[in-house]
Amino acid sequence: MKKRSLKVRLLAINVVAIAVILATTGLGLVFLFERHLERRVGAELDTYINQIAANLTFDDSGLPELTDELADPRFEHVFSGLYWQVSIEGTDKLIRSRSLWDTRIELPQGTSPIGHVNVHNAFGPENSSLLVHERRLVFDLGSREKVARLVTAVDRTDVEAETATFAWEVSLALSALAAVLICSAWLQVVVGLKPLTVIQSAVGAIRDGSAARIDVDVPMEVTPLVDEVNEMLTAQETMLIKARQRSADLAHGFKTPLTALKTDVSRLRSKGEEKIAADIETTSLLMQRQIDRELATARVHNAKKAATTRIDKVVQGLIRTLERTPQAEAKSITAELEVYATVKMDEDDLSEVLGNLLENAIKFAKENVTIQTVKIGSLIQVNIEDDGPGVSKELRYSIVQRGTRLDQSHVGSGLGLAIVHDVLEHYGTKLTLGASNLGGLKISFQLPLIDDV
Repeated sequence: MKKRSLKVRLLAINVVAIAVILATTGLGLVFLFERHLERRVGAELDTYINQIAANLTFDDSGLPELTDELADPRFEHVFSGLYWQVSIEGTDKLIRSRSLWDTRIELPQGTSPIGHVNVHNAFGPENSSLLVHERRLVFDLGSREKVARLVTAVDRTDVEAETATFAWEVSLALSALAAVLICSAWLQVVVGLKPLTVIQSAVGAIRDGSAARIDVDVPMEVTPLVDEVNEMLTAQETMLIKARQRSADLAHGFKTPLTALKTDVSRLRSKGEEKIAADIETTSLLMQRQIDRELATARVHNAKKAATTRIDKVVQGLIRTLERTPQAEAKSITAELEVYATVKMDEDDLSEVLGNLLENAIKFAKENVTIQTVKIGSLIQVNIEDDGPGVSKELRYSIVQRGTRLDQSHVGSGLGLAIVHDVLEHYGTKLTLGASNLGGLKISFQLPLIDDV
């Protein structure tokens, strides 16, 4: 499933909105500019019509003529794009500007009110498109009246060129404005979603155990979400406390029956029932180790992962305790430790891990067991080695599996290393198995180094 980004989604909505608004604005501005330009050009054409009307006379034959040429020199240049024409209604008589040469502006059929300026389009020289202003006027020639159609026209190419230039300049300006608005929208999205990043960091602190609740200052719109999460955390913590209590009650509930089983084992052995006694003892040990694992798992999943522990103190305490056990008799336990190294692990969890690993090493060692800590960047690596028989590459994976025992001659359920695996997995690390230089097994794991003074 593809990841969905709220930032990208909000920015996309803003970009689409900005594009639609600016595109609509641009088209509107171009349309208004074109209308304004046509009105301005139309006003000039109307001025030329008025000049023509003021200078228009008729000879004895009734042919119209201008007593004075119009001031704009474009009327004198052939196909210049600016034209005038005067025609007499009901006759073929007309006069026109030199710029029209031998062409004629074809006017639409029908008549418009006298004195009214009629605006329409027509074809001009070289099939050009013209904007035409026409005005019908009545001239009194004494005994008769003549109706003249006064026409001025301009090539639309000029208007279209001006409009295109304006459209290009507007598009550049709006593109720059779009870039500014998109940057502003991105900043708005980033700032607006900043509280989610704050909440994410707070949730991360809860996950690693450095905080119990989300205690951050967020906007009022996000406060209900934070309150709901905190309520959920409180309810979860309550359930975990009850679960730990039930686990403890379960352990205590099994304690008396297991003690009774041990007494029964002693009585059976005293009667010579060695096989039955051994079977019951093995079963009770399996039950005890399984209970130990479940209790250890319950404890580690509720421990604060942000807790720190001096690893050398824990190791030295464990060595002093283990050296007094029967299994450690005639065996040497050597420690090579980074002094004052503090690791990111609860002290009880670290004791559980190292205790199980050292017990295992002592159980299989011939004479020597070593525990070493080595600083590797921001990590501490713990190496535990023995000079025992070792483990083949094929069987090393089985060591951390639930209930696996590689040596069936030793009493136990095989859950010690599985507990170690569970604890380390909770802290985001794992066991690494290899061959020891002492001849036996080497077990290693790494933990974050908090302090080294």
